[in-house]
Amino acid sequence: MIELQEPVVSAELVAVLVAVTDGEPRVLTTDAGQALPAGPFQQTHRSLQTGLRDWVEAQTHHPVGYVEQLYTFADRDRFDAHGARVVSVSYVGLTREVGRPDVAQVIWQDCYRYFPWEDWRQGAPELIRQVIGPALAQWCAQEPELEAMRRQRVLYSFGLEGATWNEDFVLQRYELLYEAGLLPEARRRREPRPDAVGQENRLGLPMMHDHRRILATGLARLRAKIKYRPVVFELMPPEFTLLQLQQAVEALAGRGLHKQNFRRLIIEQQALVEETGGISLGGSGRPAKLFRFRGDVLLERAISGSKLPLAKQAR
Repeated sequence: MIELQEPVVSAELVAVLVAVTDGEPRVLTTDAGQALPAGPFQQTHRSLQTGLRDWVEAQTHHPVGYVEQLYTFADRDRFDAHGARVVSVSYVGLTREVGRPDVAQVIWQDCYRYFPWEDWRQGAPELIRQVIGPALAQWCAQEPELEAMRRQRVLYSFGLEGATWNEDFVLQRYELLYEAGLLPEARRRREPRPDAVGQENRLGLPMMHDHRRILATGLARLRAKIKYRPVVFELMPPEFTLLQLQQAVEALAGRGLHKQNFRRLIIEQQALVEETGGISLGGSGRPAKLFRFRGDVLLERAISGSKLPLAKQAR
């Protein structure tokens, strides 16, 4: 009787921890910006989440606050160096950047170094028109029978030729560029090269394994989530100005917001914040009132759905 050997499968825990510092979205990375904090799930871990917290704090020395499970990545071609199949359970969380990590190779990185086409705060990036659009048009034409379908995906994913840009489609855009073979990760998968990781080009900084795909999934989740839950308070200090709050939301969304509409939404329509009675000191211009999130908001962590008050932008 032939005994079938059980396949070896290992579980990896991966963290996407995002902060906003000086109005810029930041992600905590290891391996000098080439990977996300990660480690294997072990028998000593009480749960997946406690295992994740243990690994992040051990690798980065950064405390982990609010996190939630993001997605489980279990594609067939995910194997480690020993040939074991790897299933990655990812988590996403918002935090505040506290000083500089005192661990070698641990760095806070600008999220848009990895996805330079995602930052629309100053309008559509020229990268889309000059590089991505032409490259994807060439890819569409490579398969005449698929050209129409591919072209439609490109237009709607990247907001081209009058299509509306949807900031939530972070993962779809990344996977489209991957499928077209435009990203270093795609070339590395097809033909491993020693220089495939760590060299930044116009399409962003690549990451080890499929960590940039996991990061894209996390950013997409956060962009969608800030529209229906006040998770942005995880990014803010106890007291803040409305401008600081708006800049934090804009940084995550990658979109400019209409100032007056944003303030009306936050103060009047959703009543998320209240004045502290203090004012900000320092900086140029008039002192600004300081606000804090209302206590019931912090307890409930949930509000009715709403749309971001986007500012009008030229295409």
